[in-house]
Amino acid sequence: MLKKKSISAGKASLVLFLCQMISALDVPLDSKLLEELSQPPTITQQSPKDYIVDPRENIVIQCEAKGKPPPSFSWTRNGTHFDIDKDAQVTMKPNSGTLVINIMNGGKAEAYEGVYQCTARNERGAAISNNIVIRPSRSPLWTKEKLEPNQVREGDSLVLHCRPPVGLPPPIIFWMDNAFQRLPQSERVSQGLNGDLYFSNVQPEDTREDYICYARFNHTQTIQQKQPISVKVFSVDSLNDTIAANLSDTDIYGAKPVTERQPVLLTPTGSTSTKVELRGNVLLLECIAAGLPTPVIRWIKEGGELPANRTFFENFKKTLKIIDVSEADSGNYKCIARNILGSAHHVISVTVKAAPYWITAPRNLVLSPGEDGTLICRANGNPKPNISWLANGVPIAIAPEDPSRKVDGDTIIFSHVQERSSAVYQCNASNEYGYLLANAFVNVLAEPPRILTPANKLYQVIADSPALLDCAYFGSPKPEIEWFKGVKGSILRGNEYVFHDNGTLEIPVAQKDSTGTYTCVARNELGKIQNEVQLEVKDPTMIIKQPEYKVIQRYGQVSFECIIKHDSTLLPTVIWLKDNNELPDDERFLVGKDNLTIMNVTDKDDGTYTCIVNTTLDSVSASAVLTVVAAPPTPAIIYARPNPPFDLELTGQLERSVELSWIPGDENNSPITNFVIEYEDGLHEPGVWHYQTEVPGTQTTVQLKLSPYVNYSFRVIAVNEIGRSQPSESSEQYLTKSANPDENPSNVQGIGSEPDNLVITWESLKGFQSNGPGLQYKVSWRQKDVDDEWTSVIVANVSKYIVSGTPTFVPYEIKVQALNDLGYAPEPSEVIGHSGEDLPMVAPGNVQVHVINSTLAKVHWDPVPLKSVRGHLQGYKVYYWKVQSLSRRSRRHVEKKILTFRGNKTFGMLPGLEPYSSYKLNVRVVNGKGEGPASPDKVFKTPEGVPSSPSFLKITNPTLDSLTLEWGSPTHPNGVLTSYILKFQPINNTHELGPLVEIRIPANESSLILKNLNYSTRYKFYFNAQTSVGSGSQITEEAVTIMDEAMASRQVDIATQGWFIGLMCAVALLILILLIVCFIRRNKGGKYPVKEKEDAHADPEIQPMKEDDGTFGEYSDAEDHKPLKKGSRTPSDRTVKKEDSDDSLVDYGEGVNGQFNEDGSFIGQYSGKKEKEPAEGNESSEAPSPVNAMNSFV
Repeated sequence: MLKKKSISAGKASLVLFLCQMISALDVPLDSKLLEELSQPPTITQQSPKDYIVDPRENIVIQCEAKGKPPPSFSWTRNGTHFDIDKDAQVTMKPNSGTLVINIMNGGKAEAYEGVYQCTARNERGAAISNNIVIRPSRSPLWTKEKLEPNQVREGDSLVLHCRPPVGLPPPIIFWMDNAFQRLPQSERVSQGLNGDLYFSNVQPEDTREDYICYARFNHTQTIQQKQPISVKVFSVDSLNDTIAANLSDTDIYGAKPVTERQPVLLTPTGSTSTKVELRGNVLLLECIAAGLPTPVIRWIKEGGELPANRTFFENFKKTLKIIDVSEADSGNYKCIARNILGSAHHVISVTVKAAPYWITAPRNLVLSPGEDGTLICRANGNPKPNISWLANGVPIAIAPEDPSRKVDGDTIIFSHVQERSSAVYQCNASNEYGYLLANAFVNVLAEPPRILTPANKLYQVIADSPALLDCAYFGSPKPEIEWFKGVKGSILRGNEYVFHDNGTLEIPVAQKDSTGTYTCVARNELGKIQNEVQLEVKDPTMIIKQPEYKVIQRYGQVSFECIIKHDSTLLPTVIWLKDNNELPDDERFLVGKDNLTIMNVTDKDDGTYTCIVNTTLDSVSASAVLTVVAAPPTPAIIYARPNPPFDLELTGQLERSVELSWIPGDENNSPITNFVIEYEDGLHEPGVWHYQTEVPGTQTTVQLKLSPYVNYSFRVIAVNEIGRSQPSESSEQYLTKSANPDENPSNVQGIGSEPDNLVITWESLKGFQSNGPGLQYKVSWRQKDVDDEWTSVIVANVSKYIVSGTPTFVPYEIKVQALNDLGYAPEPSEVIGHSGEDLPMVAPGNVQVHVINSTLAKVHWDPVPLKSVRGHLQGYKVYYWKVQSLSRRSRRHVEKKILTFRGNKTFGMLPGLEPYSSYKLNVRVVNGKGEGPASPDKVFKTPEGVPSSPSFLKITNPTLDSLTLEWGSPTHPNGVLTSYILKFQPINNTHELGPLVEIRIPANESSLILKNLNYSTRYKFYFNAQTSVGSGSQITEEAVTIMDEAMASRQVDIATQGWFIGLMCAVALLILILLIVCFIRRNKGGKYPVKEKEDAHADPEIQPMKEDDGTFGEYSDAEDHKPLKKGSRTPSDRTVKKEDSDDSLVDYGEGVNGQFNEDGSFIGQYSGKKEKEPAEGNESSEAPSPVNAMNSFV
């Protein structure tokens, strides 16, 4: 605010011009617009002012600029024109001003020392770079000198001088021994800022001959070594022994014992000294003292305090380090060295000077013809810098006259400019400690209006909310903007509209009748243009029936309603949350169209349920609490969730921690197991509570770690076996101080989405991770393995940045660093990314196929050069398909098969091929973008294989001695059939196989009549086809020749005659009577159970009745394997099989009901009931015979 009532006319005009400049043209960042507008040159990249180069490598002096039309470049060296065409060692990069001086091909770096300046020029002006001083680095050798051994008495001080050679830049000094191990340093022994090694007092262990000073020259990556220095420390005892050996007994001798001494400063010398440092640099002050015991150093500032947060102590407090010094740090600094015998001090008078620094740097000015404006250049420094102006690189005093321009010290005033007034102005602020140079152009444009907002853009808003309709524009002179509703409507005016300077029309409270077409008109003296946009106002979404508070007994059912009303053109989605989280994945939770039902409620279902309704334009929500209670019948002890804690108190507030204490609430008959502490960040996320930590239920205080720049509130929740209490009342708020970010974004990646870009993405920091206001990111990238400088851009709090115009698929080094208003996060780590992939350019060459067998082939190819892959090589794809079968010569639908071989493989196997077929294949390379072109089709053929089994085998027309066989050819012949092989053999009644007969049948046959077979005999047939390779799989079948008709008839007659059945029954009855008589005779003379008598008088000839079911066992000869009587039907292996016996005594019993009475008589009943095993398939065509049944008895 101006305090004086009047100001001079010059100052008044300056204020007016400033206001006009602020309201002058603002060019939108529209890429299409920027490409069309003329613009003076702007320097975008240049080498540092003091540029120390490696004399062994090429010198690259950078100078990049932009402008419309593109600028041309020229250079001066030591103030005169530098004609690069006359120097074969110097070239300029195409479309760039960057110089490359070829040192590695014969040039001498020393010949190119000097001061270089770049000029970028087009028809609208010329911009110049800083003066770039080129100096080659130097790492000279150590001068040879003869070093005498240092002999020191124990306790004395010692200084070992390094005196390194003068290099450019100065070397880094360190001391090591012959084994290249750093010499240990301490409060007693330490290295000074000048590289010397100081001993406050020497000890016997300091004796060694390899104190070596090393100088490392980082620019040339070389290390120079000084000759080793020898130190020998004489202890008092050894010195006394030496004196005693050289004196007589009468002499008085003896070295004085080690005496303690008060401190004496070794550096700096004297009582005072001076130090000049520049603003923004690091101030280093040093004091090293001798003394015994070793002195301790302390630093103070006379008349003030050492600056907090910028003061550090190094080298065991012998060095005071103050970073980022300013004029306020000037003053007297005293170092005090103290031990038990006294102290010494030194005062260093520090003066902070300042190279020039900007207060207001000149900014580019875009004006319309006839407008006014100003360029302001204000800088400060100590001493105060001198301000001078240049126009297009020429001092303004000798530059061409411009009647619209007037220089007033640090300000240039422009009045009524014309297009010829366009130029680039340079402001130079300099003093004895340095200079600043800034380019700022004045660009006078005459452009008709342009509207940058897309035509007919649709805006949708909810009724009673603001509507913002854009009309981004540009023109010179600045166009006037008018809005109309409808195509022929009147101009919009009045309090119901807000017209923004950027052309935006704001309707503060949009109503349904605000819907319609709005026209924006931009006009200046060079033309007029208009654009239409559409506005639609929608009804708001409302919850007309909200969920209500519910109390439900355990294991009951509860339902929450959420009935909504919404605009018919909007599609709502309804989401239910429990305690602000997703619903549990539990089938008990049923979400309906307008309700939520919970079945079989448990204690865990207790909580707050929220219904959220979202549309594309708005969102509404409503919540209700569900309380689950136990069923009332049990009047025993009531267990419940604890009451919330209370009386929260914060103590011990520090920048990064605070102590929280509380009083627990009633535990309600269930002990509190733990407390959960939550916090709210009122600065970034008010109303949102986050988990902080938890402590055991016996603890009521906790030390909490805090983050900077967070407005903390805390609350505590008690937990027992029943559940969680309601949260406590929140604590008082505690705002922590801001700080630099502690961490950088994670998951940094660089993946191109297009062949000519690099998309850099990262996970943004959370609000509380910002540690301060103004969170931004510094995104840096450079092409890997190319001598490029880092390109950096600072972006807002986003998570993506796209670099355009990159080469296709090249590696980039990428890093993303967080920063806020207080500074930068630690240096981030680099990751490797790649610009976008493109489809491969080349097909694999030299494709060869090696057929291994009839179903397997191996394909080889030469790898595609990685450069032509143009992406991440994912592998190769082999496309192959069957053209035709060589045996059938019939084509069919081609079904291509694909095999993928991962990585940089050059061969692969093709399994599952069909024999005797013709195939084609090609190979393609695959990257992340897709497949490359296919190699030329390669034809190969598979050899013959063995055929598949014949398609069928039928046996028909059985006679007494013949069978007719018919078959079908194999479905897959897999070659040329040479013949069929038929093998057959008879099967007897015991399923034994007879001799095998083999017949070879010509390939053109499809049936065969086998003759001379045995009648009533079963035969088994084996049938397969053959090619020249071998036999295929076989098919089997069985058949039976028919029996003699007379014999069959005779057997049937006997089996069905009544007399034969009666005879069989009489025989069975006779056998039964004989068995009963045998039992009676056995048991005669005693009355006891049969089983006990058998146990007492075991008969080896007769097996006892089975113990488990009361049936008789089988009878056998004593030797178990005696041959049966002649005429009985037995198998060829002379054994009796169970299935051969058609009947037995066991079969006639009634299971466990058969038993003996007390006198040994059998009282069980026999019956003719019998369960026979079913015949297996058609193994025998022989009819059951009574003769067979008789022969089974033994």
